[in-house]
Amino acid sequence: MSEGVLALGDGAALPEVRIERPKNREHGDWATNVAMQLAKKVGRAPRDVAAVVKDRLEHTAGVASVDVAGPGFLNITLDAAAAGELARSIVEQGAAFGTADSLAGTAINLEFVSANPTGPVHLGGTRWAAVGDSLARVLEAQGASVVREYYFNDAGAQIDRFARSLLARAQGEPAPEDGYGGEYITDIAGRIVAEEPGVLDSGDPQEAFRAAGVELMFAEIKSSLHEFGVDFDVYFHEQSLFENGAVEGLLEQLKGSGALYFADGAWWLRSSAYGDDKDRVVIKSDGQAAYIAGDIAYFKDKRDRGADLCIYMLGADHHGYVARLKAAAAALGDSPDRVEVLIGQMVNLVKDGVPVRMSKRAGNVVTMEDLVEAVGVDAARYSLTRFSVDSNIDIDLDLLTRRSNENPVFYVQYAHARTCAVGRNAEAAGVSRTDAGGAPVFDAALLDHPMEGELLAALGQYPSVLAQAAQFREPHRVARHLEVIAGTYHRWYDACRVAPQGDEEVTGLHRTRLWLNDAARQVLANGLGVLGVTAPERM
Repeated sequence: MSEGVLALGDGAALPEVRIERPKNREHGDWATNVAMQLAKKVGRAPRDVAAVVKDRLEHTAGVASVDVAGPGFLNITLDAAAAGELARSIVEQGAAFGTADSLAGTAINLEFVSANPTGPVHLGGTRWAAVGDSLARVLEAQGASVVREYYFNDAGAQIDRFARSLLARAQGEPAPEDGYGGEYITDIAGRIVAEEPGVLDSGDPQEAFRAAGVELMFAEIKSSLHEFGVDFDVYFHEQSLFENGAVEGLLEQLKGSGALYFADGAWWLRSSAYGDDKDRVVIKSDGQAAYIAGDIAYFKDKRDRGADLCIYMLGADHHGYVARLKAAAAALGDSPDRVEVLIGQMVNLVKDGVPVRMSKRAGNVVTMEDLVEAVGVDAARYSLTRFSVDSNIDIDLDLLTRRSNENPVFYVQYAHARTCAVGRNAEAAGVSRTDAGGAPVFDAALLDHPMEGELLAALGQYPSVLAQAAQFREPHRVARHLEVIAGTYHRWYDACRVAPQGDEEVTGLHRTRLWLNDAARQVLANGLGVLGVTAPERM
């Protein structure tokens, strides 16, 4: 542009240049549509602009060739030395490779799981535990400060049903018609009676069973989540919003602000303005606060604690909450964009081709413990995270216990274990990344085998995949890309040897390939860490 070959029109600004890895490796190492973005701004045809840019790029060090494709795409191929430098860069960056600072300075409150303390965590909650914790790690990898929060619903009708179920079981009676079944109710009722022998003769036994039962159940939930690798920074008690007067005080404030309106004896929130199918009652005609009143107070509490963005991860039956929570933000004079709601779909377990619907302990729901007992934490977390949350998924228990390439978590973990084995074999053969004096031995130009180009390309895509996973709140992108890296690594392993064979001397190629092997190990470990899955050294 400075040479005057391409001149911006009056008032035109340079576009942001986007360079991406092409899906088809035959199209080069990198591709950009910058010529098409510039065309109108400089008053030239896209392919003419592309030809000018091509001429400049071809004279850039490290660029082997540039092709103009279609209406003006530029496909760029690097020479082996330039492409291969990535291997050393990854090894030197280590655990930091792939991280960025695009969300630095952003405080995010991420609320997930939040299962009612009336029973063990079911499969839907288990999915949110895996996805939510992975999403927190993805966001942190982009520099965000993330508070993992669990909304502890210790008020309402479900808790009353839970208490009545415990009391009935302790009295040797069947569960109430609308109550909870399952062995866990028997277990908890028995523990309460054992710890408080006179509880059945107390003045209010149902309240005693409610208080003790909720505490015991929630302790179990916390323990299960911890064993699943998920711990929370904040456990927020719903009851606290009502006990400290936060809801009542906020509603009085909102009445006078115009954010609510009075009709038919009740106060209403204008949630239809944000996509809800109708406005919602906030204060009922009897003066009692509706459930959404707590949601408004809870959002305000999150913002008061410093959250710039509040992300709620809710179940499949909570679509209506998207508009309601955005309306709640607006009612407080805040931006609806401070609220994001992710809706997760159902999970089904399948064994021997038949859905699994019963739990040994919880009755008619399948729990986190059931899944972990069947396949282990790693397979459970990985399999639940590798799908987009807006899709229903079937988890094949037979597949996840199989040590084969059809099992995705085994496939990726085995690739990592293989990189470690290659490293051990290289060390035994006298191959290291450094010479006798400890100086690095690395010649990127030696990485000229086609499979080395493929592996470098897959590794090089990892930072952009991680960035997109954060941008779109989709940690499954990381899992799917790890499978691409694993497959590419396995093919590279078959084609390129790191350790010398027989009496062959150790050369710079062996040492340089060890850098590439270790780069693959690092990226696989980084990606598995983002998913909260272990990276085994042996399998």
